[in-house]
Amino acid sequence: MTHSGNKKIHQGRNIKRFREMLGIKQEALAFELGEDWNQKKISLLEQKDTVEPNILEQVAQILKIPAEAIENFDEEQAINIIGNTITNHDNSAVINNNPIFNPVESILKLHEEKIELYERMLKEKDEMMARLEKLMLAK
Repeated sequence: MTHSGNKKIHQGRNIKRFREMLGIKQEALAFELGEDWNQKKISLLEQKDTVEPNILEQVAQILKIPAEAIENFDEEQAINIIGNTITNHDNSAVINNNPIFNPVESILKLHEEKIELYERMLKEKDEMMARLEKLMLAK
């Protein structure tokens, strides 16, 4: 499949970028790929322009991203897909028609959502504790 424009897609670099953005170390990816893999082999894989389809498929499954993301995305799109796969609280995918190309903004937004969720859970826990105390005092 040819890519429009003259941008060369570097599949190894895309693997590295997704792996880093997902906070997965080379050693962890090597472990998931099996005993004939190690950190050095992952480092070499990430330097390759083109990755063997079967390995690419395995890596995509481990990173839980579509193989097409690694195969077809240029640098900007590779960063962007992370922002587009963030889900909202009812677990339906967020469709982003105006994608954010700044990975820092995407990551900060995700952290803010996690903090909001955590704060909501803490509030619910506090409310439940207060109800339990009232029940215990009523006896």
